[in-house]
Parts: sequence; C-alpha cells; structure tokens
Amino acid sequence: MKKIISLWLVCMPILGFAQLEIVFKNKVDSVFDKNKDAIGIIVHVEAPKRGISWSYAIGVSNIKTNEPLQDQQPVLVASNTKPYVAAAILRMVEKQMIRIDQPIRTLLSEKTRELFENVGYDLNKITVKNLLSHTSGIVDYVNEAYFDFVNQNPTYKWKREEQMERSVGLGSPEPAGEKFSYGDINYLLLTEIIEQKTHQPFYKAIRNLLKFNALNLTKTWFVDLENFPKNTLSLAHQYARKYGWDSFDIDPSWDLYGGGGIAATAKECALFFQYLFDGKIIKDKRILEAMHTHVLPPEQSRYCLGLYHFDMGFNAYYHGGWWGTDVIYSPQSDATITVFTLQKDFQHIINPFIGKEFQKLLID
Repeated sequence: MKKIISLWLVCMPILGFAQLEIVFKNKVDSVFDKNKDAIGIIVHVEAPKRGISWSYAIGVSNIKTNEPLQDQQPVLVASNTKPYVAAAILRMVEKQMIRIDQPIRTLLSEKTRELFENVGYDLNKITVKNLLSHTSGIVDYVNEAYFDFVNQNPTYKWKREEQMERSVGLGSPEPAGEKFSYGDINYLLLTEIIEQKTHQPFYKAIRNLLKFNALNLTKTWFVDLENFPKNTLSLAHQYARKYGWDSFDIDPSWDLYGGGGIAATAKECALFFQYLFDGKIIKDKRILEAMHTHVLPPEQSRYCLGLYHFDMGFNAYYHGGWWGTDVIYSPQSDATITVFTLQKDFQHIINPFIGKEFQKLLID
C-alpha cells in the first residue's frame, strides 16, 4: 500500500502538468476559433519550476498555400529585438567596456557624431541610458510617411545611415532625460556603439555578448545579415491588414538594424527571457535589476532599459514587436509566455489575453 501511495505522489505533479498543457491548448483553440482572421498563432510556455516547456501552433503559415503553421517555425520578432540589444549593451557595462551614464558623443563614429551635432543635438548630454530608455530627445525616423514609402517601395534596401539621416531631418532636438518617446533611432545608435567598442558587426557582437552558442540559441539570428540557421523550419508569413502587407514581400532592411531585425522561434524567445532573468547572461544583479527598473516615474513611462515593467495584477516584464509578437516574463511564476499572432491587426486582442491568462494559471 505504501508503494502505491508513493507512486501516486510521484505521478501527481506530472499529471498536473499534462492537465495544465491541455488547458493552455484549449484556451488557444478557443481564442483562434473566435478570431479566425488572425491567420495563425504560435505560443510557447517556458516554466522551469513547473517542469513545462510547451509549444503549440494553430492556423496556417501562408494564406496562399494554406500550409499548416508549425510551432517551431520562426518569425520576424520586430521590436522584440530591443531586449537583445539592450542586454548586449548591459553586458558591455558589466564588462566595463562602457558606462550606463556615459555620454554617447565619444561612443559614436565621427560621421554619425557630425550628422547629429550639425542639426543641434548635444551628444554630451545624451547618455547610453537615455538611448536604452527612449528618453534621448532624438526624433525617430519612423512616421506615417516612412510607412507610405515602404508601402510604395517594398523591396527598397535601407541602410542604417539612411535611417539616421532621415531622423535628423524630421524635427528639432528635445531635452534628454525628460520625456519618454519610443523610437527605433535610439537602438540604431546603440548598435553603432556596439560596433565601435567591439570592432565587430553588431549582429556578431550581440551573438557573442549574449552567449548564443553556449546557451544553444541556434534558431535566433538577424535576418539577411546572418545565414539562415541549419535545421530550422522556414519563416512563417506575417501579415499587416492595414497596409495589405505580407512580410515576405517587404525587404527586411526597413526594420533591421537594432530597432528590429531578429528572427526566432517562440521557444527561443522565451528561453532568452528565462536565461536573462535567471542570471545566465547578465550575472551582475544590480545591472540586471536596472534593466527592469523604471527610468521615469511609472505614470510617465513604464519603459525601463529595453523592457516594459507593468503591473498586471502580477509583476510583468514585457516587450512587443510590430509584426504581432509579444513576450512576457513574470518573476512570480518564473515563467515566460511568448505569443506570435501572424495577422498583426489581432495582436492587441489575442496576445495580452493569452499572456495574462497563462501567467495567472502558472502563478496560481
């Protein structure tokens, strides 16, 4: 009898995990059933304390062929690239290559320095922290006219320098450190700083700084800048109904140089967040804490250093991406939920619901 009880106690947690995964699947199926125009959803749950590493997909990966979507298909994660860039910069801080409060003037190339100073930017007053937190006062190059140009010239190959030039032509400098203004330009400048200090292309330096090889992140790469990884499924198509876009028809250079650019699977996005918060990438706890600490008062901005910090009834560290990608980690569950919705117009309906519901299930 004692052996039977012991066996039941051992098996009970496993059954619980299996039941929880069934709940996850049913919730995703239900959401998709009500939002079929979302085209496809990929979800990954990484919850090591619960023994869960679960991926699931529903829908199709290409509306022209109706090819079923697979849970290990990578996508363009768009602005979910920013946590990677921020973590790489903070690794450089950890390695004492730069300081977080360091003015950026001497960290940029001479050409970039002149470009911004010629239109009135005081680069001695803009710090690395300002770039990380979108409080630099630099006007972004992305606006509706930018989308119009991409719409009319989908195969145009942008260079990072062109996007910087566009930025300086769009408005006057604002005081640094006073206001949150989300802008990809901040992260383009951060990737240039990475190159200036490491003497490597930023995408190679980021791979090294973030220990991709040691952590076996083999299906995470900068699209078009690095080779397509071996043993990786094809990219899923992603769609923007507002513009009539299929991601395969748009040259990735429009969102490539740090503001976006990474392609990855849902599982590897979740693993990156887990490794980050588990201290496997940034070991200095003070630096890691700074990454998810508000820079401005929360009523002004929920953005920290490459991450948002929200109170959703639980602590949530989050980032989203333009193509319908969301990643949310909670220290209360020590779990990460990744949600990719292929039709980006459904991102704000589907992704927060799944992210919150799943985190609550894991915390409870």
